[in-house]
Amino acid sequence: MNTDAREPSLTVPTTAWGTSRGTVRPARALIEMPTLLLILGVYAAWLTLTYHYGRWPLWIVAPLTAALLTLHSSMQHEIVHGHPTSWRALNRLFGMVPLSLWLPFDRYRRNHLVHHNNERLTDPLDDPESYYLTPENWSHLNPLARTILQVQQTLAGRILIGSFWRIARFLRGEIRAVVRNDEGKRAIWLEHLLWCLPVLAWLAFICRMPLWIYVVTMVIPGNGLLLIRSFAEHRARPDVLERTAIVEGSWIFGPLFLFNNLHAMHHEEPAMPWYEYNARYRLIRARLVTENAGLVYSTYFDVARRFRFRPHDVLQHPTGRVPSAAQAGSS
Repeated sequence: MNTDAREPSLTVPTTAWGTSRGTVRPARALIEMPTLLLILGVYAAWLTLTYHYGRWPLWIVAPLTAALLTLHSSMQHEIVHGHPTSWRALNRLFGMVPLSLWLPFDRYRRNHLVHHNNERLTDPLDDPESYYLTPENWSHLNPLARTILQVQQTLAGRILIGSFWRIARFLRGEIRAVVRNDEGKRAIWLEHLLWCLPVLAWLAFICRMPLWIYVVTMVIPGNGLLLIRSFAEHRARPDVLERTAIVEGSWIFGPLFLFNNLHAMHHEEPAMPWYEYNARYRLIRARLVTENAGLVYSTYFDVARRFRFRPHDVLQHPTGRVPSAAQAGSS
């Protein structure tokens, strides 16, 4: 994972892929009320659900809170892309509250914006969200690590063990980075831990909820739900436009993901607010499906039918690395 690349813009794609291909979009509002109301609703719902721990059965509180944490992550994704206001500092304040505890908002923000360099999508080193490995990285893995990664190439494996692997691997790398103070990560983590204090205090002193209950029954499952979205989002292909998938008909998971299941459109127009996705998609669907070579799933049930126990793709990137634009043009 390489996070040394300069952070891309908050509001525009990092290649010509996007708005130049579509219609001219109206200027954004200074304050997007649907997203602002969503943010306030998410935090109010979290306070309500966690407060009722011990008052309502855990089998009600835990899955509802897990789903809400998934929605909170989707909400943070919106904030990363410059919503709901024109003031970056205010947006950051909305996103900083670490309901899932383990991921600092500023770390997620930087990694995700680097991921939006469309020319480098799926590259094992340049794309921080890529699940592909270089042959060299693969050769350094022990048999157990290889098996764990191969299991996660199936949807069942990604959901069941992906959260544990992802969180543990991330925190292991962050501890090393904090020790070295890479890219000012000590300051990032200090601020993050300070933001964790009111969350932990609320859970411990107001809700009387053991931390392990919150992590095991809510945080981990919530991240598992999020991994359903990212499971089939990208595939390694020579053509940039063919690397990003679309999942249609997602009226169960779509709202939880703020319709980021229409992922090819998101990479084309990353500044578009979530509440405009479906109408916009209907206008440009034919072109998107043609450009991504039909990488379309009818629903997430379709994704599960194909990849529940079958690998979505190989672990080693087919070309080792994504060729640069100059290399691709000369081939």
